[in-house]
Amino acid sequence: MAQKKNKKNKELKSRKSKKPLCKHTEEALDQYFSTLNGDRPGDLYDLVIGEVERPLFKAVLDYTDGNQSQAAGILGINRGTLRKKLRTYLLIR
Repeated sequence: MAQKKNKKNKELKSRKSKKPLCKHTEEALDQYFSTLNGDRPGDLYDLVIGEVERPLFKAVLDYTDGNQSQAAGILGINRGTLRKKLRTYLLIR
């Protein structure tokens, strides 16, 4: 019951936010660069992909009630790739 409530709350919040994901990404990167104080970041690509993939996979799995085949279909990747990524992010064992 609580999981359904959380899902509905997330849906309501996402409807209220009309800002596209790319705008959120730009803002997050601007904020990240502003905290570097002139230092050069390393491995930024891996950092960003890791920060985005984990919540993406988690959200899609929640949406599909844990059905990995459906999640892989929604993501446009094969199930084996999804399982490998889920293990990488410790979302499954």
